[in-house]
Amino acid sequence: MSGRQKVLLAALAVLLVVLYLVAVGGGRHDRGDPAARPGWLSRLGRSTATVDPVTVTADCAAGPATADGARVLTFTGSCRLGVPAPDGLRSLILRSAEPFTVSAPAPGGADVTVSDEVTPADGGDAVAKVAVDRATTVTLGCPGGVGCAVTVARS
Repeated sequence: MSGRQKVLLAALAVLLVVLYLVAVGGGRHDRGDPAARPGWLSRLGRSTATVDPVTVTADCAAGPATADGARVLTFTGSCRLGVPAPDGLRSLILRSAEPFTVSAPAPGGADVTVSDEVTPADGGDAVAKVAVDRATTVTLGCPGGVGCAVTVARS
């Protein structure tokens, strides 16, 4: 091994030790919250664009858009939503105080339909986020044949 190779190897070893010490010294000293996401990861999640509720059509009664653009759909049985082709992957956000069902084709050209019954969380709304990457039809339903009010929201 030449002298130059020995110097490079020693410099690499020193660099690794310095990086290790920075990682250990700069780390968190608490146990952390296993349910919490890292800050940079939560910023990535927020960057996902949503479908504009005003562009969604429905074959059921749709109220006027609110100040934030949300629209409330009221129906009994089922309601079909028409979502126009977005420019890329978007999330269609659906909220309701009551349980409801949602059925939509999977994104990416897959020949699969995804269905789910969405129920309210403790003290909160039932929220469904449907991934949309092309013009599609989303079907909503009310369990038990009762009336539903589902909001097409921005978030």
